[in-house]
Amino acid sequence: MTRSSRRVIGVASVLWGAGILMNRAIGLIRESVIGRTLGNGRETDLYQTAFELPDFLNYLLAGGVLSIVFIPIFQGHLARDDEDAGWRAFSAIANPLVLLMTLGVVAMWFATPTLTRLLFDFAPEDFPTLDRLVRIVLPAQIFHLVGGLLSATLMARDQHRLPALAPLIYTACIIVGGLALGPSLGAAGFCWGVLVGSVLGPFGLPLYGAVRQKDFAWNVKFSLRDADFKTYIWRSLPVMLGFSVVAVDDWIVKHHATEVAEGAVARLQYARTLMKVPMGVFGLAAGVAAYPTLARLVAEGKPGEMFATLMRALRLMVVLAAVAGAALAASAEDVATVIWGLRRFSPTALADIGLYTGLFCLGLWAWSAQMLVARGFYAQGNTWLPTLSGTVVAAAAFPLYGVLAARWDAGGLAVASSAAISAYVAVLLGL
Repeated sequence: MTRSSRRVIGVASVLWGAGILMNRAIGLIRESVIGRTLGNGRETDLYQTAFELPDFLNYLLAGGVLSIVFIPIFQGHLARDDEDAGWRAFSAIANPLVLLMTLGVVAMWFATPTLTRLLFDFAPEDFPTLDRLVRIVLPAQIFHLVGGLLSATLMARDQHRLPALAPLIYTACIIVGGLALGPSLGAAGFCWGVLVGSVLGPFGLPLYGAVRQKDFAWNVKFSLRDADFKTYIWRSLPVMLGFSVVAVDDWIVKHHATEVAEGAVARLQYARTLMKVPMGVFGLAAGVAAYPTLARLVAEGKPGEMFATLMRALRLMVVLAAVAGAALAASAEDVATVIWGLRRFSPTALADIGLYTGLFCLGLWAWSAQMLVARGFYAQGNTWLPTLSGTVVAAAAFPLYGVLAARWDAGGLAVASSAAISAYVAVLLGL
């Protein structure tokens, strides 16, 4: 790894690490506000479940691949000193995706009552509330999609400040929505915060950064025959159509949790939120910060340097994540008590959250590692192998969730989650 690459990744990692740590801290405040406003019963379960359909739509059309697939395409043009071609690629990719997402949001808005009753196991009187929450959150997916592409253009130029700040604005808006509207609207107040936050944060900040670029050009171009659009679709297909364990783990856990006991969805979600703090600081920060450099090294024809850069970052990140996971597992119940308190949470509920957090932390190293290992494949334009591997692991592990849920209730689901993601990383490292 050259000194220049180390410096770029180091600065970006610090920026993303600080941003993610702040976002996780604000996220804990958000969860505290949700817990103190809604408690850990049925209304919280409805709020958490309301994101399942919108998230699935986002996964189906974007698949979490916006920056992963677009950055190598955009950087390929920058490496050839052709920025105009880069923005033509942006327009060719963004326009049809925005159209498809808009149509998908409209279709799902009308289909929400049918889908919720088909997919979720709630009492009949709960579904009108769930339908209303889903419909508030749905339009936010359009702004997340466009904002993801705009952020990718900035990160491809190693401009990470605004993309790192966007999630902070998003989370802050959810908190404000809950505090301002929660007492009167309940969970809907938080959902309105989600919608406003998606406009101001993930969409607004990257748009502001992009329009400040001298060569910014978003043209009204719509051609399904464009070479860059075809490349984007080909590389996105496995992630959008495959069901990797990374994407479906949360869905599977929530699905089984609705059948375990009332409040299980909420307690598992609170535990996962605690686990995501070190996961974001070490895993996500390293993956997001290193990826533009990895893609650039591939575009410049330096695969050996790319691999060395990846492995050096991976070794350091796994050690840090393992230490952080052990510390969090040992203190999880105390942390949960400080964040959510005893007013709306019983000692039993807090003990459950602490236990589930510790069980989720068994897979913390793997959740962190997969963010970096998979990006090593993506930087080379290979999205098929990691996604197909993740889909096979998800299919093989699916029965395990049900078996462990039947044996150990919600705690079994946390164990199954950790086992599945660990198996996925082991497979990736063996490829």
